[in-house]
Amino acid sequence: MLFPRARVTSLVFLGFFYQLIDVPAIIVLGFWFVLQLIDGLTQLGAIQAGGGVAFYAHIGGFVVGAVLARLAVGVAARMRRSATPPAVG
Repeated sequence: MLFPRARVTSLVFLGFFYQLIDVPAIIVLGFWFVLQLIDGLTQLGAIQAGGGVAFYAHIGGFVVGAVLARLAVGVAARMRRSATPPAVG
């Protein structure tokens, strides 16, 4: 979330062929988030001990982490603006 334009090197399989490609981090995070959401929704009706709790824990951790990162960036920017260098002379 802090570096959405960073590149993530990914191994992509196309049948017998494979290739390393660089993908923007925001695409990788979005794909991961959607996969977690789909897996969590498919587990809602399943009768098992966990019931998809781990998928929702990942989603919640992602959202909370994104919100806290945004807050931290805002606080750091305010601190830099308010920290004026001492006057000389």
